[in-house]
Amino acid sequence: MGRADARRAQAQESRRAAKSGGIRRLFTWKKLLGTFFGIVLLGMGAFGALYLYVDVPAANAMAERQSNVYKYSDGTVLARTGKGVNRQIVDLDEVPKKVQHAFVAAENKTFYKDQGVDLKGTTRGLLNTVSGKGKQGGSTITQQYVKNYYLTQDPTVSRKLKELVISLKIDQQLSKDGILAGYINTAYYGRGASGIQAAAQAYYGIDAKDLNVSQGAYLASLLQAPSQYDWNSATDTGKKLVKERWAYTLRNMVEMDWLTESEKAELEFDVPQKPKPAAGMEGQTGYLVEAANKELEKQGVSAEDREAGGWTFTLTVDKKRQQALEKAVDDQLESKLDREGSKVDATVQAGATSVDPKTGKVVALYGGEDYIKHYISNATRQDYQPASTFKPLVLASALENESTTQDGSLIGLNTVYDGTSKRPVVGSDTPFNPQNEDDRSYGPISVQKAMNSSVNSVFAQMIVDVTPSAAKQTALDLGVPDKNFPERPAVSLGTMNASTWDMAGAYATLDNHGKKVTPHILQSAEHRDRTVSPEKPKREQAISRASADTVTKALTGVVDAGSGSAANTSAYDAAGKTGTSEDNKSAWFAGYTPELTTVVALFGEGDGGRKQVSLTGTANSGRANGGGFPARIWADYTLGALGGGSGKTFDLQDVERGEVPAPPTPSDTPSEEPTESEEEPTPSDTPSETPSETPSESPSSSPPPTDSPTVTTPPTSPELPPQPGEDDGQPGERPGGNGLLGQ
Repeated sequence: MGRADARRAQAQESRRAAKSGGIRRLFTWKKLLGTFFGIVLLGMGAFGALYLYVDVPAANAMAERQSNVYKYSDGTVLARTGKGVNRQIVDLDEVPKKVQHAFVAAENKTFYKDQGVDLKGTTRGLLNTVSGKGKQGGSTITQQYVKNYYLTQDPTVSRKLKELVISLKIDQQLSKDGILAGYINTAYYGRGASGIQAAAQAYYGIDAKDLNVSQGAYLASLLQAPSQYDWNSATDTGKKLVKERWAYTLRNMVEMDWLTESEKAELEFDVPQKPKPAAGMEGQTGYLVEAANKELEKQGVSAEDREAGGWTFTLTVDKKRQQALEKAVDDQLESKLDREGSKVDATVQAGATSVDPKTGKVVALYGGEDYIKHYISNATRQDYQPASTFKPLVLASALENESTTQDGSLIGLNTVYDGTSKRPVVGSDTPFNPQNEDDRSYGPISVQKAMNSSVNSVFAQMIVDVTPSAAKQTALDLGVPDKNFPERPAVSLGTMNASTWDMAGAYATLDNHGKKVTPHILQSAEHRDRTVSPEKPKREQAISRASADTVTKALTGVVDAGSGSAANTSAYDAAGKTGTSEDNKSAWFAGYTPELTTVVALFGEGDGGRKQVSLTGTANSGRANGGGFPARIWADYTLGALGGGSGKTFDLQDVERGEVPAPPTPSDTPSEEPTESEEEPTPSDTPSETPSETPSESPSSSPPPTDSPTVTTPPTSPELPPQPGEDDGQPGERPGGNGLLGQ
């Protein structure tokens, strides 16, 4: 047996050695090098064949561009754009030399020396295309000119290979000046402008020959991302990025000896003028088209692709509901304003977004008085605060996190809080004692009644019980943007920034039993060469159904017996919340029925949109709070949008009633007689329609803890500064702020 085993082992070793030797013979250095050079030769041969096969084509159909068609959801035409190309060819010698150099410095420093292609950048672009990263990757000015003038913008491998071959040929056929002239005359700069002459007019109102270095550097920088870098519509990040690229361009000009260091030091960034709306965009049309275009950008259809024409865009907007919204604003607001004779009325701006809570489709949108007169869309702008329309989200977070009051009571609709005005919050490192609207004190009050009357002191304490960080996370989950959103008690009164579009998404999620609703306005995008399928919105459960339905139950009380009574009608089942921000600069009504979620807001806008002003005195009606014009517009529109009403009711499940603590001891009960530091309590639960002072978070030390924070009287010492409440303000944690909001 031993000899047999030895022989078998020897045989196995021989087989392994033979196999190993075979592998070594197969992968010798000579064979590897031979294979490598074979592949290289095949590649060269293939490229040679491609070079011979691909001819320089005639110019693409830019001069024959088709218009784009925008349609309502029913297929009727909303607008046609891009019937002609906004371009005027100019000779290169009409463009200042330093402006020419700015384009080369920004896009292709080796332009005057290279052979028309950047093999490294092209390879990177091909890899990005194959891996699904789109058009990313470096290209020379020659390659970009070829793409613009001879080819298309499609991010395909075949187009990239053709671009490479044609660029090599064009570099041999044209002078560098000819290529540069072609490039700056065909590039797309945004604002519907193709070519440097149209761009100079669109951004600076001058001819290309009059551009200075700073302006030229901006236009050159703009080409990297025309929509993102347009100063008028750019985000703070976009503005930062384009200024960095502007500076990068100037540094490259110095490096290339096209600009001296002293000349560069004297240059200042020249802010472009505001854009002029295109013809045919009057009324609400421009706002709808703009909203669709922004969504197209997110879906991968760039402005450059869009401006090439030939697209049919179908929106989710319901034509009849759109007309109903416009009519409601006209009847309930515009017909009552004297824009010519009243300084206050001249500043009033209305915005609204209406969403199908089951699908997220935007069925109607109101962007402003007229797109031609007011270019900023009041439906999507995020520079105002949503005020007390945020309070339901604080309650939603309390329910979702099963939060308790300071004495351990589970928070629900029947939970009792202390509604005393200016009551310092308990349990927070940041002192805060907001004043209720009209400085009204309610004493012990249920969460339901506090929601009805939008009692600031209750929700200020509630967010402390939940924790501001948890409340913020719930709000983000529901769709509120993280924009100027500090984690402090004052946020309970809606001091972040949000648009009607954002809040419509959050409220639609509540309406949809907590399942996430993301508003979208694009239904389809079809082109003769390709079709873009809009990204399907995620519909995960943002909060539990029980939490969402409990908030809905609370908000039906606001409409039935609270600050939103102007939206109350027997024609439909409704839930909603009012909100009015600091100094009455904005007024909101966010509400929904089982079939429709709509948010309406008024904004006080002065100095051409650069300043927020008070709405007080709108249409000679005193304070324009959320329960006034916005609620009436909402009710009028909803009635029309639902065809005169609806018999559907909210299907609410597992509504959380919460816990009611034991009756307070006499020592814990608020005094009926006012002390020097508190106002006399008002027992009414009915909200006031008059403005209050403005609340703020106090810089003083935290108030001492108490065993029963839900029924605690404010301390007499140290006395905290007066702070506003309902309907009048935001917290003073920002420079210039001094209050909080409300109703």
